[in-house]
Amino acid sequence: MNPIQTTVFTKEGLQKLQNELEELKNVKLTAAVGRVAKAREMGDLSENAEYSAARDELSFIEGRIAELEELLITAKVANNSGKKNSVALGCKVTVHIDGKKDTYTVVGEWEANPLEKKISHESPLGKALLGKKVGDKVEVDAPAGKIVYKIIGIE
Repeated sequence: MNPIQTTVFTKEGLQKLQNELEELKNVKLTAAVGRVAKAREMGDLSENAEYSAARDELSFIEGRIAELEELLITAKVANNSGKKNSVALGCKVTVHIDGKKDTYTVVGEWEANPLEKKISHESPLGKALLGKKVGDKVEVDAPAGKIVYKIIGIE
């Protein structure tokens, strides 16, 4: 029997998923069920595009609820309280790359969003940064070759 694998989140990331689940259950699911019932009243279901679309939406919402409930069962909040001497989940890390400065937040894989500079602790850069301190250099393999990051700040 496999042990249950935990899914690590920041406190904010876990709260965001819990809020999404609540909205899906309390608002969107009710609206989707109502839409299906209303479309069913329109007559012949075999030629009713609204009924088909409403059923698809309901199915998507039910699937997402099941996915989130399963995920939340295994959820664990990363404990990174206290002084930030080294990079841990939830930290903002400022790095120097080729003369440029960039700041990333190290998050759980479900929270990762490159557009917001939130990188997964499971990504190559995230793995390389974990446990490192200000002044450390990390090397990451990228499609364009090796990239060297120098850590200049941890929040």
